[in-house]
Amino acid sequence: MPALINVGGGRDETDGKYRHAGPGLAGIRSRGCLMNPGEKVKRWIRPSILAAEAYQTPTAAGLIKLDAMENPYQWPDEIKNDWLEVLRAVDINRYPDADALQLKERLRKVFSIPQGAGIISGNGSDELILIICMAVAGKNTVIMAPEPGFVMYGAVANITANQFVGVPLDKNDFSLPLGEMKAAIEEHQPAVIFLAYPNNPTGNLFAGAEIEEIVEMAPGLVVIDEAYHAFAGQTFIRELSGHDNLLVMRTLSKFGLAGLRSGFLSGNEYWINEFDKLRMPYNVSVLTQRSVEFILSHMDILNSQAEQIRADREILFDELTTLAGIKAWPSAANFILFKCLDTPGVEIFEALKSAGILVKNLNGAHPLLEDCLRVSIGTQYENELFLAAIKNLAG
Repeated sequence: MPALINVGGGRDETDGKYRHAGPGLAGIRSRGCLMNPGEKVKRWIRPSILAAEAYQTPTAAGLIKLDAMENPYQWPDEIKNDWLEVLRAVDINRYPDADALQLKERLRKVFSIPQGAGIISGNGSDELILIICMAVAGKNTVIMAPEPGFVMYGAVANITANQFVGVPLDKNDFSLPLGEMKAAIEEHQPAVIFLAYPNNPTGNLFAGAEIEEIVEMAPGLVVIDEAYHAFAGQTFIRELSGHDNLLVMRTLSKFGLAGLRSGFLSGNEYWINEFDKLRMPYNVSVLTQRSVEFILSHMDILNSQAEQIRADREILFDELTTLAGIKAWPSAANFILFKCLDTPGVEIFEALKSAGILVKNLNGAHPLLEDCLRVSIGTQYENELFLAAIKNLAG
């Protein structure tokens, strides 16, 4: 048996003795280390990625979690048991349906998606935003959205090497400045315009007639992001048949399925077919597909929870408006944006955290959000604890 050569030094498998590395590969490896990892990263990673920051999610261990717009309610035990029976029948050793056909049909039926509209399923709406931006990516391609808005529009536009143009909302009520939007569209000719409906983090619904005007004049796509549809009661899904450049996107996370990561995009099949080319095979797991199909057969539970959240939102808003040190804006979502008037927002944020309550600190995220915090609607008990704390801090 020929001797095994150890080119890097160490134990020779033929006799167990250690020997020094000879020339050959050891020398090559040594020369390859002349450039340190940081220099290699700078050489090969795009400057826009180097300049970006990873999306951060703070730990909520031991805290009342009111920072991420989650549904605070679990499913009833009997429904959980039925769900587990469904999962027991899943062939976990097999790949999921790559096209998620059963899931798409359930989505179409439950959310009244027009028969002629295409559907693509995503791992949450984040993946769908990425697919859209990848599909149109180009050095001179512009992605546009009002600001402040969902941060992933700009973040994904940048990492896909597009240009992002943000149009500031009205500083008083965060309404859509139609004149400025139309001027920006005319100047930049965006490939995609994202409109969150209602908007995150401000919570308001833009005027439907103004959105119609934007759709009519847009040279490319207009994507209506209806992540908070369950709490707004307004939708553009019925308008899909009348506009070949209109897409509606939804995530099921706010409906109480945040842990499953499921979203969908619907619109003209010409667009959907092209986006589908960029979707990774088997992007939606079989557990997610079966779980979503199951719970969409129990929409009465999800709708009841959404109704409770809407009612609690109004109670919380009314209470916040009575506080002299707080300005709160009306919301059509499952959260409320408020501004700290007498105390810096970051101090209120840290004081709430010390009291065991985690909200979202938006100070520094955009000039219009100075000293602003966002609180998700929790259970009635969680809302009461938040109110007691905020009254003590800013009442």
